[in-house]
Amino acid sequence: MSARAAIIIQARMGSERLPGKSLAPIAGRSLLARVVERLSCQAELPVVVATTTLLEDDLLCEEADRLGVAVVRGSSDDVLGRYAFAASLLGVPAVIRATADNPIVDLEAPLRTLEILERSGADYVVDYGLPLGGTVEAMTMGALVRAAALATEPYDREHVTPFIRRDGRSRAIDALAPSVLRRPDLRFTVDTIEDLEYVRRVHLEAGPAETPRPIAEFIAAADRLRDAVIFDQTGADAR
Repeated sequence: MSARAAIIIQARMGSERLPGKSLAPIAGRSLLARVVERLSCQAELPVVVATTTLLEDDLLCEEADRLGVAVVRGSSDDVLGRYAFAASLLGVPAVIRATADNPIVDLEAPLRTLEILERSGADYVVDYGLPLGGTVEAMTMGALVRAAALATEPYDREHVTPFIRRDGRSRAIDALAPSVLRRPDLRFTVDTIEDLEYVRRVHLEAGPAETPRPIAEFIAAADRLRDAVIFDQTGADAR
């Protein structure tokens, strides 16, 4: 593969807090489909779903096939190993880590973090300041392979990048997101049923679109929902 990088989406059906959330519907499409369609906007970067070998994740493979993206399957517990395995098959110099928890991920985050990674010579880059669930992580293949070979703590094996961030041999950069998108007070990730219902309301408020909306439009939709709640509360008090 001659691509600069690949986007690997971590996904599974067995979430402890919200089982099956990866296929939960959001505005007529599955959560996974929402993630894939947003990350696929970066046409020059191939998108791959990395799921487990568990039988329950056959459903994710079927959905990925319907969406036209490749799937790599690996360990359910060793997510770091699963990522490194997927990246090794793709043969790319860098990997963009995304998760199927984040149906409003910033469209521009993959290329933005990748460009900083390449320009700076760093081993790892993440945006900060975006709504929770809005960003991705970029890392070099070398840093990922080293982490997979050396990390031993269960937390590091489950969460993929903490070892890279701590490893003194790797240079990690926390890059400021564009100022107009810095809204860390907003939560666009899906871990609970409350998160899922909120993201559904934000999508409904943003309205239908032929192509994926910029994250700024979802931020504006979230602000309208907040303002409507404040208005209802103050109106009720006034009455």
